[in-house]
Amino acid sequence: MPRQAPELTHRLVSAPAGRIHLVEQGDGPLVLLVHGFPESWYSWRHQLPALAAAGYRAVAIDVRGYGRSSRPEASTAYRMLDLVEDNAAVVEALGERSAVIVGHDWGATIAANSALVRPDLFRAVGLLSVPYVPRGGPRPSEVFGRLGGDEEFYVSYFQQPGRAEAEIEPDVRGWLAGFYAALSADTMPAPHAPDPHFVAKGGTLRDRFPTGPLPAWLDEADLDVYAGEFERTGLTGALNRYRNMDRDWEDLAAFDGAPITQPSLFVGGGLDASTTWLADAIEAFPATLPGLVASHVLDGCGHWIQQERPAEINRILTAWLAALPDSVAQGMIH
Repeated sequence: MPRQAPELTHRLVSAPAGRIHLVEQGDGPLVLLVHGFPESWYSWRHQLPALAAAGYRAVAIDVRGYGRSSRPEASTAYRMLDLVEDNAAVVEALGERSAVIVGHDWGATIAANSALVRPDLFRAVGLLSVPYVPRGGPRPSEVFGRLGGDEEFYVSYFQQPGRAEAEIEPDVRGWLAGFYAALSADTMPAPHAPDPHFVAKGGTLRDRFPTGPLPAWLDEADLDVYAGEFERTGLTGALNRYRNMDRDWEDLAAFDGAPITQPSLFVGGGLDASTTWLADAIEAFPATLPGLVASHVLDGCGHWIQQERPAEINRILTAWLAALPDSVAQGMIH
């Protein structure tokens, strides 16, 4: 029988970033939840009680640069290896020997690299929305710069310091509402409409956002939570993740083409560009994720997968966790 989950507990723990804010619920093996852009620990609000009820210590962090976590001033302080060190510090601060790590969007890439760089700590990895793509190929800035023809890919748009902030920060709440809607199954632009992942010459990303109602998964109170955090912190810490992709490519050279061998999980949305554009990466999972336990693509689902389909994601996560080998589960127990 599922147990009654205790209340959420907020904590600040020491980490290389300075301090990491986390929210935890439940007791048992540690499951570390890592959000993406532009989100916060709150993106896991539906998973924390479900995992706690299933017998896990569920912990959702604010990634460095977000929410109540520290926001180092230097843009170079947001390299992937820094974020891996933050995650390792959280595990240690919680008094645990290891954890399962689960990430969404940028959090999926952070989770994947945490498992790759620290297999001693992260004994299994779940990836939501963004599949694992091993380090390799040309510099990321060169790859993204070639996308879109006369238009500019959003990743390239985000890389110039101050540029996206000038678009977003005069109306954080409105921008977030449009960005969330643009990538949600029930509110995203029609297939023939201009793609919101690209910016027209002289334009802004927001030019292509939907202007209708909020997506079904996001009510006004939820939007207030996200907007309130970013109005307080600004967007620079969050956007600095994009501004370190070439540095990550250099830092992770020793892991070129490396597979992640721990037990893994992938769940993507059938209408999410992260799933469709990276279909080749999903097909390569037998080589790149040899420990893959399960892979799901949810029909009719957009990018904000654990918020659009919380009950389904909770079922998938708890089934995957329950199916992990005993050696993994035992290693996670404090």
